[in-house]
Amino acid sequence: MFESLDEHIKHDDQAEASPKERFLKYLMIGAVSVVLVGGIFAVVQFAN
Repeated sequence: MFESLDEHIKHDDQAEASPKERFLKYLMIGAVSVVLVGGIFAVVQFAN
């Protein structure tokens, strides 16, 4: 049981993203959000 738990802890430590990867992930989420909101805004403006 403890050997399995130890293996899971080691795997979880390796699976953590580096600060650079987290930053890039949030940057991409922000960029996609801006594009989507901008697209919706443009559609609404051109529809009127």
